[in-house]
Order: sequence, then C-alpha cells, then structure tokens
Amino acid sequence: MTVLGEAICPYCGVGCRLRVEGRNGRPERIRGVEDAPANLGRLCAKGATLHEALHTPDRLLVPMWRRSRQEDFRPADWPQVLRYVAECLRYILHAFGPNAIAFYGSGQLDTETAYLACKLFKGYFGTNNTDSNSRLCMAAAVAGYRTSLGSDGPPCCYEDIDHADVIFIIGSNMAECHPVTFDRIRAAKKRRPELTIVVADPRRTATAREADIYLPVAPGGDIALLNALGRLLLEYGAVDETFVRQHTRGFEEYRQFLLEQHLEELCQASGIAEMVLRRLAHRIAQARAFLSFYCMGLNQSTVGMWKNNSLINLHLLTGQIGKIGAGPFSLTGQPNAMGGREAGLLSHQLPGYRFVEDANHRRELEQFWDRPAGSIQPRPGLTAVEMFRALEKGQLKAIWIAGTNPLVSIPDLHQVRRAIERAQLVIVQDAYHPTETTQLAHVLLPAAQWGEKEWTSTSSERLVSYSPKLFDPPGRAMPDWQILARFAEVWGFRGFAYASAAEVWDEFRQLTRGRPCDMFGITAARLRQQRHIYWPCPHEDHPGLPRRYLDRVFPTPDGKACFLPRDHRAPRELPDHEFPFILTTGRLYAHWHTLTRTGKCSKLVRREPGPFVEINVEDAARLGIGDGELVLLSSRRGAIRLSARLSEQVPTGMVFVPFHWGDLYTPENAANYLTISALGRVAKQPELKFCAVNVEKCAPLAETPTPQLLPVAERAGVGVAR
Repeated sequence: MTVLGEAICPYCGVGCRLRVEGRNGRPERIRGVEDAPANLGRLCAKGATLHEALHTPDRLLVPMWRRSRQEDFRPADWPQVLRYVAECLRYILHAFGPNAIAFYGSGQLDTETAYLACKLFKGYFGTNNTDSNSRLCMAAAVAGYRTSLGSDGPPCCYEDIDHADVIFIIGSNMAECHPVTFDRIRAAKKRRPELTIVVADPRRTATAREADIYLPVAPGGDIALLNALGRLLLEYGAVDETFVRQHTRGFEEYRQFLLEQHLEELCQASGIAEMVLRRLAHRIAQARAFLSFYCMGLNQSTVGMWKNNSLINLHLLTGQIGKIGAGPFSLTGQPNAMGGREAGLLSHQLPGYRFVEDANHRRELEQFWDRPAGSIQPRPGLTAVEMFRALEKGQLKAIWIAGTNPLVSIPDLHQVRRAIERAQLVIVQDAYHPTETTQLAHVLLPAAQWGEKEWTSTSSERLVSYSPKLFDPPGRAMPDWQILARFAEVWGFRGFAYASAAEVWDEFRQLTRGRPCDMFGITAARLRQQRHIYWPCPHEDHPGLPRRYLDRVFPTPDGKACFLPRDHRAPRELPDHEFPFILTTGRLYAHWHTLTRTGKCSKLVRREPGPFVEINVEDAARLGIGDGELVLLSSRRGAIRLSARLSEQVPTGMVFVPFHWGDLYTPENAANYLTISALGRVAKQPELKFCAVNVEKCAPLAETPTPQLLPVAERAGVGVAR
C-alpha cells in the first residue's frame, strides 16, 4: 500500500488528522498523524474504519428529480437539474416571497459551503431562513459564550489538558463521543496522578467510571449544581479579587444572588450530597488551573444558555480563564460546527461573527457582496425546529437540505414527517440515497465526501485545518460548495464564478478581518502549506493563538466579561402518573449521528447492531422486564418498541435511548418519535435530553421480525444518511 495523503476526519469536532493508505487510488487503511495537534497520532474506531463507507452501493451518483412523490426518480445531468430547481424556486419566490424558502445545512458542511449558503440565501435571495443542524447541538454554547464573554468561540485548546489541575466534565460522555480527546485526559492522569477528574452526569457512563469525583446530577439539575458550587467557592474564599475587579462586571449581583440561595435546596435540586460538593469546591479553590469540558448535556435544554452562563460564572469567579490550563471548553459534535458558525450558517448570524439584527453588520456584508442596501433582512430567520413547524403550517413552501438527515435527528419526528410531506419542493444534497429524508425529496443532488474534495474546517479548539482531495468522487458527485456556486450561476447571480475552493476561502477570510474570529492571516496558500492554524490570526506573519483572552480583555463594549445569575429551572415536560419515566437520548461509541457512514462499517455494526433502551435493573425488575426483552416506550408524541438493555449505569426513573437508528432500520421506531421539540427562548435549541415517557413490557409481534442491521454491502443498496 502507498500513502494517498492526509485528511481531516469528518466525524466529531475533535479534528483528527488521518493518514490514508491504499492501492490504485482507493483507501484501504487509515492511521493517525503523529504530529497533528488534535489527535497526536490517536484514532477512534470510527475514524479507523472510515474508508469502508466510501464505495458503497447506496452512493448517490447522479442528480435525480421528480415532480411528485408518486413518481420514481429520474436521472438528470447537472445543468438540467439545476435549471429545474431554479424554475421551481422562481415560482415560489414570485408567488410567496423570499421567506417561503429555507436552507437547512449541517456542521458537516465545510466552511466554503457554509459561507456560500449564507451568501446565496441571506445576501441574494434575501431570506434569513438559513440554519444548520448545529442548532440542535451548539446553539446554547454559542449564546452562552456571547452573553458571558462577548463572543462565540472557546478560549481553550486541547493542550490545556496537559496543564490543568482539575478537569470538570459536565454534560459530556467524552469517552464515547470525543474518545480521542478523552484519551489525552487519560494520558495526562497517568503522567500526573494528582490531576483530579470530575464528571457530572445522570448516567454512570464510561467517562464517569474513570472520575476521581463522580456527581450523579439529577436530570435537569445542572444549574442548581453549578450555583451550589459557586456558593461554596464564595464560602471558601476562592474569589480572584483582582481579576473580578479589573476584568468583569456584575459580580456583586451574582454574589448576592448566590448568598440568597439556600444551599440545602440547591443540593436537593442537583441530586448531590452537600459533603460531595464541598469536597469538589475545596479542590477547585486550591487548583492552579481549572478546566471544564461540556457538550450536549448542558446545551440540549430549554435553559441550555443559562447552564452555559452558570458554568462560565465559576471560571470568572475564580479567575480561571485566559490562562494556560484553564477555561470553559465547549466540545463541538460535528467536524465543522465551529466553521459553520464563523461563516454565518445560523439563522441569526452573518459571516465573521456578525449578526443580522445589527444594521452596521448588514451594511458591511451588502457592500462586500455588492448587493443593494436592504438586501439582508434585519430579523433572524427560522431556526431548525421552527423550519419544520413552518413547513407543516404552509408558511414555508420549499426547503433545501444539505448534509443532514432531519427525518432521524429532529425531535418529534411525526411532526417532521408531516411537514416534509406538505412541502411543495424538497431538495436534498447528500452523498447517499436512499435515506429517511431523500425518500421524501423531489430533487437529489449528489455530493462528494471527505477525501473526494478539498475542504476547510474548524475544530472544537479553533484550529482551522485544510483537507486536500485524495481521490475522485464517484459518478457525477460534486463538492458541496460547487453545487451551490453552479446553481447561483444558473440563476444568473454574479459573484459566484469561483474556480476553486481556495478562492471561496480567501473571500470568506476577508470578512473575518478585525472580527473576534479573525482569520485574515490564514490565506488559502498558507493553510495548504501549514495544514492547520489557530485563530485568531490577524495577519500572515502571525502564528495563530491557541488560547484566547490571555490579556484578560474580552470582546464586549467595556472589555469585561459578565457574571449572569441564573436560577434553577425545571425542564419543560416533567414525569407524571401517565408518563412516569424520564427519557434521555445520546450517542454511542461505535456510531455517529444517523448511521451515515458507521452503519456501513461491519466492525462497528457488530459492536452495536441495533437500537435498545437502557433501563435500570430495579425498574426492570419492578416492571417484569428481562434483559433483551421487548419494551414499549411511549410519550405524548409517539411510541416505539425496543429491546431492553438492563444496566446499573442509568438511574432509577430514567431510561436512555441512542438516537442513531431511523426508519430505514425499522419504520417509526426512532428515538426522536418520542422527544419533545420545546425550545430555549434565546438559543432556540430543543430539549433533546429530557422528556416524559412510559415504559412497559410488550410481547413480540409475530409479524414484526427482530430487526438486524447489516453493512450496506450486504443490504444491496439500502443506505443511511449523513
């Protein structure tokens, strides 16, 4: 075998760099790159088997279209299908206006594509209905950073793991969801046994089992836990008085807020004994460097932004930010969720961490894009869940979906299906067909994947990485950015005649100049030479900064970070006599999102062949449920049947269901048929971690055989989606 080149892993947001080996231009083995700052040569099982999902029978090879869902898809060439899409959208725009269309993208789209989607839909079509599935995972973290620190973007880098005294992991099962980063924590613990690892999670996960201090926080009890820690840190004299006085505002209000809280009530709401919290607060107070990691467990909540604010408050109180080994570190779940935010692929954003509500920001973009004044609307567009509500109501007529599979990943799937079925035009841009979503599309646009195109992404640590093209895409598949650019040219828009991804990148980076996410110094040529560079990087001679706020100056009007007192709030839907259990959902180590690629890898499928419900052994005994028996789960929105997996790692009164499997596995049996679509007021992120369900034993249905997921090669073309 020969080395075909290096690429960035397209799974989670760690940003691992891969060395791809193969024969005759086809990859056959993947290894980690030793000098890559994100992974230092490490790989997880998903990254190591990534090549198995490239050449599969369900690859979407040519553009396809149909006028109605009663027809079969017909293949077409690119000019033909893009003209058809333009014809349909022209009619809708003329009849209903720009807010009748939407673009729903993904944190798996590269920065070039995210930027062009924002430019095309917000700048040229004049609709801010341009959002991303990053809304489902990172919107609360974005809002938390912005309100507390003045800007999105973590202040930390992975190297801080090697310098921290206390690592606090809350709302994240890193060992399974970001395993390479957690391996670095394991290595740090092995070198420095005095490092204290703290994990707060309702489930005793693989991550929690390696904690020095495990906090089995009550579901929904995160803010109470964080406020209790803040109260105790005050008591232990852990306030960094100089930092607080010189670099923050709102401390006195926050201090008074904490002192008015009853510690006993906070402990009760958090589910953690006061003695345990005192031990942790004492350890944090002693720490030279306090580093926290968090993810969906904090974000996927109607008060997700408040949870983020509450954690950041602890770092501000102790001065544990803007220094080596310290800070609040949000982990992104997708390879370019960070880059999409930088490029404006959320409905309230514009490129360069600008915002549609800001008249100056709109004016800057309109002038840069040579658009008439007023082309960009001043109000944020529809967010992910809101798009599908608007489709069902008939307010949206058309939706362009790229790199994501909402008929598995959006909450309340019965509603999502009704919405998509009502749409006049559904365009899906993806690498695979069929998927749960492509089956309901009118137009299919075949996209190239990692290795088949050159692309740029930003990892969780703000490391901008270049991934080169290593081999040709199959059939007529095309890079995502090129699909959008060609469509814009077919429409007749000027400003989209790019010859390469490098041209798109160099245009985008100009819009970051002087902004909090300054990448002006990261030229396409420089990035291709150096492979990866941290932002901020304001000029070409700048090395890029792995850490932010080392000068303790924050991107706020007065340069100060803000304490934000936040009360404990219960989740939107609580258990009752009819639905007495709490359902939480999440990922598994062996799979990722809606089984796009992992469902095609035999090693991963053997490890986790199908869906299940994890239930506490005591609850199972009370309900007469044995391990492996069929269980009926029901909520106010739907019901599904799953095999029971008895466990002591999930607490009594709670069940856990991984969300990976959709209707291509067994019809109407996905986890998100049960979940609630309640949204946070500011971040508009759905509460995927908490809803009320009933659990009961059910007899197997004779006409429904036990499902079995097989690798795609054995399924003769039945595929799964990104």
